[in-house]
Amino acid sequence: MAAVFESVQSRLERLATATSISHGLLVVEIPAAALAETVQALKVDFQFDMLLDVTAIDWPNREPRFDVVWHFYSTQQRVRVRVKTRVPEGAPVVDSLVRLYGSASFMERECHEMYGIRFDGNADLRPILLYEGFVGHPLRKDYPKLGEQPLVKYREGFDIADRTGS
Repeated sequence: MAAVFESVQSRLERLATATSISHGLLVVEIPAAALAETVQALKVDFQFDMLLDVTAIDWPNREPRFDVVWHFYSTQQRVRVRVKTRVPEGAPVVDSLVRLYGSASFMERECHEMYGIRFDGNADLRPILLYEGFVGHPLRKDYPKLGEQPLVKYREGFDIADRTGS
């Protein structure tokens, strides 16, 4: 594991703003512009063939406000790596990883919905967990906990007994 981490650190040192070991995995912090090149190197050069997760962390009193975080796993080497970048509240945009990992499509949709992070290149950022018309991003720390959402009318022809709709 240490040899893999050293190789990754060496290969990505020109792209990374920082690297560290945290909870047994390598953490690579990068500028948002280096995301595609960094992930391409992880996938091709180091066989990180699984994208496990895409999420964000909200730091409301910090600028840039958000960390966008990806977790990758190598089934060949059996190690994980975390990639992090920071994006500002005014333009929370990063590149999509759909072209490298098809599974990124749904994970990016969830992150977009919950935090308002836009993934440039993901053609389908429709809500996946919340309904169309939901206002706000519920995992942001400034989301009003006691706020109410607008009521949504039931679709015509929906029969609550059989739950099939029309």
